[in-house]
Amino acid sequence: MNVHVFSEITELSAYLLANRKDKMVGFVPTMGALHQAHLSLVEQSQAQCDITVCSIFVNPKQFNRREDLINYPKNLEKDIEMLRSVNCDVLFCPSVDEMYPDTNEKAFDFGQLTSLMEGEHRPGHFNGVAIVIERFFAIIQPEVAFFGEKDFQQLAVIKALVSQLNLPVQIVGCPTVREASGLAMSSRNERLNEAEKIAAAAIYQGLMRIAENKDKASIAELKTQFTEFIESNPMLTTEYIEIADESTLQAINTWSDSQAPRAFTAVNIRDVRLIDNLPINP
Repeated sequence: MNVHVFSEITELSAYLLANRKDKMVGFVPTMGALHQAHLSLVEQSQAQCDITVCSIFVNPKQFNRREDLINYPKNLEKDIEMLRSVNCDVLFCPSVDEMYPDTNEKAFDFGQLTSLMEGEHRPGHFNGVAIVIERFFAIIQPEVAFFGEKDFQQLAVIKALVSQLNLPVQIVGCPTVREASGLAMSSRNERLNEAEKIAAAAIYQGLMRIAENKDKASIAELKTQFTEFIESNPMLTTEYIEIADESTLQAINTWSDSQAPRAFTAVNIRDVRLIDNLPINP
């Protein structure tokens, strides 16, 4: 099946106006460099909705390091082929000017959700995410939107955005899809060589060690052990490791502080920054 590809809002809007009628539209936002985890979101949307719209847009507003924006992998032809392979209905791949004709910069306040972990280490990142997602929701007007739990903090911010603005869209979080090694699938993995991919599998292994040893050590000890385990490989450095409550994202000191704790981490391998998280059954 062919994918209907649009780069202009007017064309996409005309298509959706003509085709959606009483149908449910699902939306999967991406920045391209697609992999199996993205396709699993598309398939989840297809299972729940009548029309699935996938977007590819490398959003400059959510990058706080210019080199990350410049180096972000891009391969539109390959991405289109992958979307065709899973029968995605629509691809929207706008330019920056198409998405942001107005230079006014919105400022959102999500409180503590954006002041810790990724928010602390990537200032302005979540504001950029909120700007682009609100814009996409206004353009596409989906009934449902699908996001991966690998970016769990982002998922929490988007749920807060929908709540704050009272937007009529259901947000669905989908489980992290992993390589056979346990490494969370990410477009950034394309920048790793084979040796680095093997080394990066330690991130998931380290998170699993926290889950397996939670009754044998304190949270502080487990975080120290995680860092020591990761950094026993000279290729890897831990940017942060945190154990927090899933709903508030506030760090906890003891397991009794949360009914749904989750371990969150960011690890650097060379100049590639990888994030991951894992629920820890209390």
